[in-house]
Amino acid sequence: MTRQIILDETQITALLPKVDIRGALERMFRALAEGQAVQPPQTLSLFPGDAGDFITYLGVFAEEKVFGAKLSPYIAGDGKALVTAWTLLISMETGTPVLLCDSKKLTTERTAATSIVAADALAPKHASVLTIVGTGPVALAHLRYAEGIREWKQVRIASPNIAGRTVIPEKTTNGVAITKYANVNEAVRGADVVLLCTSSGKPVIDVASLSKAAVVTSISTNVANAHEVDPAALQGFDVYCDYRAMTPASAGEMKLAAAAGSWSAESIRGDLPELLSGRATAPSRERPAFFRSIGLGLEDIAAAVALLEAARA
Repeated sequence: MTRQIILDETQITALLPKVDIRGALERMFRALAEGQAVQPPQTLSLFPGDAGDFITYLGVFAEEKVFGAKLSPYIAGDGKALVTAWTLLISMETGTPVLLCDSKKLTTERTAATSIVAADALAPKHASVLTIVGTGPVALAHLRYAEGIREWKQVRIASPNIAGRTVIPEKTTNGVAITKYANVNEAVRGADVVLLCTSSGKPVIDVASLSKAAVVTSISTNVANAHEVDPAALQGFDVYCDYRAMTPASAGEMKLAAAAGSWSAESIRGDLPELLSGRATAPSRERPAFFRSIGLGLEDIAAAVALLEAARA
């Protein structure tokens, strides 16, 4: 019988340097393109008495012979609410669990890796100026994953409260100086790639500051209809997403723009399965490209598979 493995945050932290999260995600998205993975809709379940809720992120990764779920509860309390997440992998061959792991760090890693898979696919090869908006753990993970995709000449990190952030490195691992900006739009101006990595529920940049060939990535947060760019700006972007079958119904700016009649999901030029299989329409470079991810259950499953391989090794 296959040994079942349970990993907590401390054990995962020790294993992560040995885990290729980006490679696992790329394999998964290619499998999704070829029908060797299935992404069911995520579901929100409410606790009685306004005590909280939990989101279920599901996925079937047939290529790796596993299926599973990430359960992410929001537990209301008298003081600060508790948010946790755990991922369960089950063998498609035996029907028994093979891994249960804390998902907190894995969620950060797969979120950043997904953005960078998209940025690498969409950005011009000569891109040389990188801007990261945000200074938290997710932003710093984006920096780690982004360092190697281009030969950056400038790396900028921006946040209105950046003066109080002491964890931002002075240089990338490649020796490129990191410039800190309190004015986000100033940091965005002239950038080739802009990675939005905040938990904001409202726009964090003025899209007028973007160059016409810029590539912008944006992530999700648990704020209702959260959006890091103005929904009205979508009509001026070449729009991409992680999975076109699900993202438009969940991403805040897409839902709001569609409801306002200013944008339609039919205008999406490609998602990650299409980008990685060569089936997506390339950016026009006549206007900015915008990539939106919502966080898929299959991303959690793929990250957990990579972690399982490292744990077994």
